[in-house]
Amino acid sequence: MDPESVKSNLVLILDYGSQYTHLITRRIRSLSVFSLCISGTSSLKSIVDLKPRVIILSGGPHSVHSPNSPSFPDGFVDYVESNGVFVLGICYGLQLIVQRLGGAVRVGERQEYGRMEIEVVRACGLFGSNEVGHKQTVWMSHGEEAAELPEGFEVVARSQQGAVAAVENRERRFYGLQYHPEVTHSPEGMETLRYFLFDVCGVDAGWNMEDVLNEEIKLIKGMVAPDDHVICALSGGVDSTVAATLVHKAIGDRLHCVFVDNGLLRYKERERVMETFERDLHLPVTCVDATDQFLSKLKGVVDPEMKRKIIGKEFISSFDAFGQDLERKFGKKPVYLVQGTLYPDVIESCPPPGSGRTHSHTIKSHHNVGGLPKDMKLKLIEPLKLLFKDEVRELGRILNVPQAFLRRHPFPGPGLAVRVLGDVTEGNALDILRQVDEIFIQSIKDAGIYDSIWQAFAVFLPIRSVGVQGDQRTHSHVVALRAVTSQDGMTADWYNFEHKFLDDVARKICNSVRGVNRVVQDITSKPPSTIEWE
Repeated sequence: MDPESVKSNLVLILDYGSQYTHLITRRIRSLSVFSLCISGTSSLKSIVDLKPRVIILSGGPHSVHSPNSPSFPDGFVDYVESNGVFVLGICYGLQLIVQRLGGAVRVGERQEYGRMEIEVVRACGLFGSNEVGHKQTVWMSHGEEAAELPEGFEVVARSQQGAVAAVENRERRFYGLQYHPEVTHSPEGMETLRYFLFDVCGVDAGWNMEDVLNEEIKLIKGMVAPDDHVICALSGGVDSTVAATLVHKAIGDRLHCVFVDNGLLRYKERERVMETFERDLHLPVTCVDATDQFLSKLKGVVDPEMKRKIIGKEFISSFDAFGQDLERKFGKKPVYLVQGTLYPDVIESCPPPGSGRTHSHTIKSHHNVGGLPKDMKLKLIEPLKLLFKDEVRELGRILNVPQAFLRRHPFPGPGLAVRVLGDVTEGNALDILRQVDEIFIQSIKDAGIYDSIWQAFAVFLPIRSVGVQGDQRTHSHVVALRAVTSQDGMTADWYNFEHKFLDDVARKICNSVRGVNRVVQDITSKPPSTIEWE
């Protein structure tokens, strides 16, 4: 599908703060349809400029009766109706449609949370060929419900308690679901989204990674002048490696990769990564040792946001210095810096530029997004910033990036700085964490389960515990083990290790790493926690 056709089939999600909002984006992309998520309070112009074919109003924790509750902008209804745009409201989004178009929403007589059964009460496109009387299990999460529908709307499904579960107005192209079809707890939810997009809206599937690759190469060639040189920040992870390979395909040897050793790397990471770059990637990479520079600035810093901002600033300082070396060599200062920023990085760090998002909170600043200094001299090239991790891996396969890179677990840009809780320069916290993490990861590989886990790592906790080692009392450090499964990093479940595996790993750590006498496991999903601890 050509880029213009992709844009003409855009599904735009307006985010009203649901923890599941970005799952909607991901689920729609899995149907080979391009989707983007912006704030539910974005201006009408922001929406119109994107020219969406379909708009989905997400769920959220708000009440439509609250004076401060978010809503679509004035003129929204006139715009979608005059331009043939289809609208689907999910949970809060349905209530917003009902309330704004003349219906009534009330506090439910009985709240509906968790798995519930709904029944189709009227044939409609939302449920495809399913006949009246068809029942399915869905995931509910609401305390208010539609009490009176706007003129022209019909109830097409009800919950087992009789509440409105789905509505439609075919003539005005408005549809609504009082449950969350995007979560796995709604087993038929993906089919409902499929029916809605293809049968009701007539959207054409065809968005794919080949199109993304060709479009990004075209954009980069148009952005970078023929005599410009570009710096690429390589970490050895999936994201930066795929970004570097893509940009190299676009501009060739005018790309100069730099690997910065900031003193916050894993056990023997520098040696292993540089060897892999040379053996498998075949890109020219310069290694810069900036350990003293980073650790001196981090000394005494315990706040995780401050750590990320310091690291972001020092990375840019390192790239600026590298750029000066290139200027002396080629006679022209580099203008651009390539980074492997992903969509989840942008989402968690800050609202996308111009989105106006006010009802979604910054979770944490990523060193390459929210942690960048405002006065940085290099302009950014971020070819992956609208992609999720699994999409990046698919792009990497198309680019023939070696599996050694593609199968690596994610590693945070700030490195071990956000896995040592507290001052990273205090005592030998970094050395202890490196040893513990190496034992944990190697044990996972030896057990043959590395590829079944999205991300695994150890965390150095800022506490000590009493123990007994060698018949002597010890007062030593505590470390935590974290392993999760996920599809895109936006949500995650903790990995359920066999008890014997955990017993063996804990014994090995306490017997091998001096200064550790207690090992704990993190068994929290995302949400409510994040994957990393800081």
